[in-house]
Amino acid sequence: MSVKAFKLVSAVEREMLMGDKNYINIECIECCGKNLYIGTNDCFIYHFLLDEKVSTAGKITFAATKQLHKYLGLKKPVSELKAASALTRLLVLCDNTITLVNMINLEPVPTGARIKGAVTFTLNENPVSGDPFCVEVCIISVKRRTIQMFMVFEDRVQIVKEVFTPEQPSAVAVDGYYLCLALTTQYIILNYNTGVSQDLFPYCSDEKRPIVKRIGRQEFLLAGPGGLGMFATVDGISQRAPVHWSENVIGAALCFPYVVALDDEFITVHSMLDQQQKQTLPFKEGHILQDFEGKVIVATNKGVYILVPLPLEKQIQDLLASRRVEEALVLAKGARRNIPKEKFQVMYKRILQQAGFIQFAQLQFLEAKELFR
Repeated sequence: MSVKAFKLVSAVEREMLMGDKNYINIECIECCGKNLYIGTNDCFIYHFLLDEKVSTAGKITFAATKQLHKYLGLKKPVSELKAASALTRLLVLCDNTITLVNMINLEPVPTGARIKGAVTFTLNENPVSGDPFCVEVCIISVKRRTIQMFMVFEDRVQIVKEVFTPEQPSAVAVDGYYLCLALTTQYIILNYNTGVSQDLFPYCSDEKRPIVKRIGRQEFLLAGPGGLGMFATVDGISQRAPVHWSENVIGAALCFPYVVALDDEFITVHSMLDQQQKQTLPFKEGHILQDFEGKVIVATNKGVYILVPLPLEKQIQDLLASRRVEEALVLAKGARRNIPKEKFQVMYKRILQQAGFIQFAQLQFLEAKELFR
């Protein structure tokens, strides 16, 4: 049974990006506050400002205003973008080279600082250096079976560590000193400081695209065998039951208490609280799904959309209205971390009371008595 957890809202339509140039495709996106950056297959970066508008009826829309676009001078696609807002820098991966550009005017830094030989890269969201004016970048190197760690400052880069892996890595996520890696035949956790590694579970990266995503301190979400979304900690254990995805998941994102997944036909929403599938949204030709500071964005080759979460209280009331008491209570308990304590206690008492009346009306007197207590 479904819950309406998200609404899909258009953010950037194709005309704003490409006009009548059909050959232009979106390769990657980055969102930082109101700033949305789009990298394309013809080596351009576009910068938009996203303005969220709420109508009197509570309907949310987004107005995107184009700021500028910049050609990087190569005949290669822009394959990845990451914002380092503390440095006002955008890290741009194009033709195996990471270039630092200014977030506002998209001009490369005057020193020409760059990282060469990167297949893909990610930022360490739980950095170990403690320097607020530096970001830690982990790259999968063009060198076989090699990961490199860099410190990136406003106008220079510095290599910190080079780590060799037992097989060729294809995807990586970082938390502190821990790397979660998709290798050719398995996922592993590797501490790049001590060199100690831990096998997680087998996976064939030749057959399917691996997904490795940091979802919180010392915890990752992975695309496992048999269409399972698996959770793993840095200790190599799982503290949550897996969610059942389709076999061909392209991307995954977290918007607590939901895990959102994209395949070639649908966006699916599973609850982390009871692992049940709660919502399915038809979405064809999607190839990007990412979350940025709690904002979940999906994109096709031609347009960008935002998944807007409905207020948790509204979702709980909808569940109670359809007499799904157990699910409503699970969601209400899970909402504790998103709602201020006093407000939560008032809301939770009211929900218990409503749930009690529903159980009472269904002649489930013992359950009702517990809820009324």
